[in-house]
Amino acid sequence: MPHTIVMPALSAGMEEATIARWLKSVGDAVAVGEVIAEIETDKATMELEAERAGTIGRLVAAEGATVALNAPIALLLAEGEQADDLGADAVEVAGDDKAPAQQAPAQPASVAKQVSAAAGSSTDGLAHRRSPASPLARRLAQEKGVEIESLKGSGPRGRVVRVDIEAAAAARPEPARASAADVAPSSSPTRARPAAPVDQPRDEIPLTNIRKVIARRLTEAKSTIPHFYLEADCEIDALLDLRETLNSQGEGQYKLSVNDFVIKAAALALRQVPEANTAWTDDAILQFHNVDVSVAVATDGGLITPIVKQADRAGLASISAEVKALAARARDGLLQPAEYQGGSFTISNLGMFGVKAFSAIINPPQSCILAVGAAERRPVVRGDACVPATVMSCTLSVDHRAVDGAVGARYLAAFKALIEQPLRLML
Repeated sequence: MPHTIVMPALSAGMEEATIARWLKSVGDAVAVGEVIAEIETDKATMELEAERAGTIGRLVAAEGATVALNAPIALLLAEGEQADDLGADAVEVAGDDKAPAQQAPAQPASVAKQVSAAAGSSTDGLAHRRSPASPLARRLAQEKGVEIESLKGSGPRGRVVRVDIEAAAAARPEPARASAADVAPSSSPTRARPAAPVDQPRDEIPLTNIRKVIARRLTEAKSTIPHFYLEADCEIDALLDLRETLNSQGEGQYKLSVNDFVIKAAALALRQVPEANTAWTDDAILQFHNVDVSVAVATDGGLITPIVKQADRAGLASISAEVKALAARARDGLLQPAEYQGGSFTISNLGMFGVKAFSAIINPPQSCILAVGAAERRPVVRGDACVPATVMSCTLSVDHRAVDGAVGARYLAAFKALIEQPLRLML
């Protein structure tokens, strides 16, 4: 009998994913291990490989459709089977070219028949009372006061879309304005909520799975983790001199950045203060043996944190090459789960944008994140003299449940000492 291909769990904690692109069409032969689709998860776009050989009989989920975990996305015909073997009870394609819908779990055939019969036997049923419409159309209809059930949609399969709502709102006669004398005074003096600027020109940017997960995790982190913040100004003139010397002697084999030194110093400081290399759980504080540093990378879809594993044991050139490779794969959506899941400490560097200092939100379940600002020339006091120096402000955000204030202070002091004495990074 036909085999149902379901949405697999491609990353830890995944609840749904989007069909970014089908690489096979109905009627195409598929071999075991052959890539049949590109799936956009909450972190990256990944390839879906076929677990069985056969022929694509039906694509249950359309490109752009968001599908729940373990929900059917395609039907595969074995050797000798025909498209007629799929029967009439197969799940219809989820989503359309304008408003992808989340695919619900497949129903048993008997249930599907009952639902279909009930919908077709009564003109008063829910399917006839509720016109199919995109979420955007329903929201605009509510804002503009348009009765969506009375509209005939111009979208696929009669779906009501945005242009239908706007046309109906424009054709509606404008109500007469009431004078102040005709308006009855309110019994309770409440302040009216200002109306949303629905008529203002704007673009609606669809939420990707990555953006949804970022929003959920950051909201959870900021509302449930007791953050406290420690700041330090690091003088990096010696670091800049060492960087220039090493790059000039590299003969083009590497080009070290200030961030490479920051990663190395942060990792060595965690080795010196292992109490900061931890994660909070409801049952215990986990103190990690390895120092795996997550590095925040901005992508078109949102922020992602690929990991430099055992960064305390890696050389500066190795760190530089690995960060560049990870960042490139992150921006192309090609990171594997093992490259961004885990990590014991995070670094977020906005210095290249000229940001002097900022406080980052902790990346749970980690206990610390280091926010690195721009290096700039500032006056500093040495003894009785005021001299110019290149200073970089760093802010450590700490989870007070797992790391006490004194531990956080010791860690930041260790990091500052390593940054200001960069030759120690070479030991």
